[in-house]
Amino acid sequence: MIDLYTWTTPNGRKVSILLEELRMPYSAHAINIGNDDQFAPEFLKISPNNKIPAIVDQDNGMALMESGAIMIYLADKAGKFLPREGEARYRVIEWLMWQMGGAGPMLGQVHHFLKFNPGKAPYAEERFAKEAARLYGVLDKRLADNAYLAGDYSIADMATWPWISRYEWQQIDLAQFPNVKRWYTEIANRPAVQKGYHVPKAVGEIPIP
Repeated sequence: MIDLYTWTTPNGRKVSILLEELRMPYSAHAINIGNDDQFAPEFLKISPNNKIPAIVDQDNGMALMESGAIMIYLADKAGKFLPREGEARYRVIEWLMWQMGGAGPMLGQVHHFLKFNPGKAPYAEERFAKEAARLYGVLDKRLADNAYLAGDYSIADMATWPWISRYEWQQIDLAQFPNVKRWYTEIANRPAVQKGYHVPKAVGEIPIP
């Protein structure tokens, strides 16, 4: 049994989607970041950086924070969605790190400046909007010759997809990125993704272009 501490954000949805894809037993615990639940002392014992998601594996008592680390751990534990060795493993990790270091942080800045604080910082809006378009271009080029980011469907896709699901927040027209649109729509139709998207609670339907 996995205890998952999460909220309705792209980073949180990465792990709930993976758990659903793995069909691994888990219990979801809502950490409402709007109410500052992430600063509670009991949560900080699990996630010292006061960020969701975090897990505790009841099989061995291991607590983990950081979504990328959690996804690698769970995939390795189950032996699915991350090859055991060789180039195939590192291709998945390569694109997982692309999401962790690029798509996630940069699109998060787009949300901050373009959706939640429009008009306050024109320079930042322009900077991060351009970076969002560039990242979508990188993704579109990769998916032009690949059904998924790193060979077979993997944790790299599950990590990236929830960020793309907020394309409307990012003012991105997916029609301009047809390979991304194809990939996004296909993954959105997976039953495990549809279920994992609504953890720890439903907040609206998955956007479909």
